Amino acid sequence: MKSIVPIFLSILVFFACQNEKKETGYVLTGTLKNIADSSVVYLATQNEKMDSAFVVGEKFTMKGKVDAPTHVYISIKDSENFGALWLENSPMTITAEDGKFREAVITGSQTQKDNDLLKGKLTALGKVADSLVSILRDENTEKSLWDSTYAEYQANNDLQQEIQRGFIKDNPESLVSAYILKVYKSTWGRDTTELLFTPMPEVVKNTEDGKSIARFIELSVNPQIGDKYVDFEMENVAGEKVKLSDIKGKYVLVDFWASWCGPCRRENPNLVKTYNNFHDKGFEVLGVSFDQKKEPWLKAIEKDELPWEQITDLLAWECEAGVIYNVNAIPDNILIDEEGTIIARGLRGVKLDEKLEELFNKAS
Repeated sequence: MKSIVPIFLSILVFFACQNEKKETGYVLTGTLKNIADSSVVYLATQNEKMDSAFVVGEKFTMKGKVDAPTHVYISIKDSENFGALWLENSPMTITAEDGKFREAVITGSQTQKDNDLLKGKLTALGKVADSLVSILRDENTEKSLWDSTYAEYQANNDLQQEIQRGFIKDNPESLVSAYILKVYKSTWGRDTTELLFTPMPEVVKNTEDGKSIARFIELSVNPQIGDKYVDFEMENVAGEKVKLSDIKGKYVLVDFWASWCGPCRRENPNLVKTYNNFHDKGFEVLGVSFDQKKEPWLKAIEKDELPWEQITDLLAWECEAGVIYNVNAIPDNILIDEEGTIIARGLRGVKLDEKLEELFNKAS
């Protein structure tokens, strides 16, 4: 019996070591040049904060665990310092400088290496795009220059997307490819998305990004002007199921918005005026929210005094209606006539008023 005890203890130690290895997560060590002591560094996904640390002597350390390599954002509280990285369960380092977080050097992540490979192909085009944006945002830019600059910006953007599609085609096994395809799926449409998605291995297809892409391929219809609308169902503020087909009117506007969307909130007063002017003639609105949390959604409805039916599935950009109609930016909307035909899209403010005036005058 005495000889068994040391063996038994050795077995326990062995399994303890194995469990310790299984529990290993990420250790992110950062060097942030010219960042003051006591500044707070945040790591966050698109939807929520996941870690934070104080800067001491231009350095910080974070420890934790992720279920899979995860695209996260790094930022300094109360500053414009903002960047991104792929976080993995391994020792990682990040070296960045105040004002240049987007140029940070990151080591220790294979997925980050894939990302850097793509980034290297886009860097020059990105710098050109930044210079073009500065011209477009300058209020003193003459119209002729603005128009030519915008055309150049669009061509630059098209070329960047072509490079990204090429990267996905050449690297179907990369999580970076799945992430990019998820971001651009509604922009590129179902056919292109499915073509790029099909060669990806199952391990990539089963990630959250992969599932998002598969759902898009399944649901996306993207009906155009002149097509019949596609019905959908979500819950209203009272938790009751409401379908688009439940909203009856001569003309129905499906308004895609969110409480966190500044342009949407600025447009709401205009839409309220339009609703009040045309509602008695048969104009209806159905608000479809891209919110993820119910409370901000309800508060925004109350604060903006929105009188029409509001629905959401609280899935943010995975909103079912948004997927069906390929909504890749908000505010957006579609206008449907009494026969169920889509007759316009993206009309706001004066343009919406003019369209409704024309339609109701024609009807009378």
